[in-house]
Amino acid sequence: MDRRELLKMIAVLTGGVVIGGEVFLSGCKTAGKADAGFTAANITLLDEIGETIIPATATPGAKAVQIGEFMKTIVTDCYTANQQTTFTNGIASLEEAFKKMNSKNFMNCTPQQRHDFLVSLEKEAKDFNNKRDEEEKPKREIHEQTNAKLAWKDQTQFEGTPSHYYTMMKQLTLWGYFTSKPGATQQLRNVPVPGKYDGAFPYKKGDKAFS
Repeated sequence: MDRRELLKMIAVLTGGVVIGGEVFLSGCKTAGKADAGFTAANITLLDEIGETIIPATATPGAKAVQIGEFMKTIVTDCYTANQQTTFTNGIASLEEAFKKMNSKNFMNCTPQQRHDFLVSLEKEAKDFNNKRDEEEKPKREIHEQTNAKLAWKDQTQFEGTPSHYYTMMKQLTLWGYFTSKPGATQQLRNVPVPGKYDGAFPYKKGDKAFS
């Protein structure tokens, strides 16, 4: 699975375009802040959030691939300043909401408490993104119509209100994990040298997807 196909898959799973994906694929750097303000504590927390989304089982989890450092790199290099602010503020918002629900910090609670919280946060994120999309639909359509009249090099990307911070965290967890060696070779079935297409290739329930 190439990077573009992976980003499309993540977009389907998270209900929206992968933030920073096009910038990453083009090899360009955004005009975001060179230092997005991450701390060592932030990275540790993001590792645990990622591990809750993709926990270790028979294969390594997200923490094993240093998912917090991956998030920091993509947010710093591929997010706009507005998206960076949403993400970093989201770290504090997540901690505050978790403590309100569990009377403890995320780092001090059980895996089940973390899981249950993220399930509720995912619903919040979905509702937020859907409402945002509906409200910004007219502006997005006008922008697309304007772009259609311009040469490709003059077209711009529509930037409305950033997605919910948890959507960003989940996208980055999936992205970082499945582009890592453990994710691509142990969680997925890896074929280093692609063979011919076989539309009748045998499949049984539970088989891993190909990387």
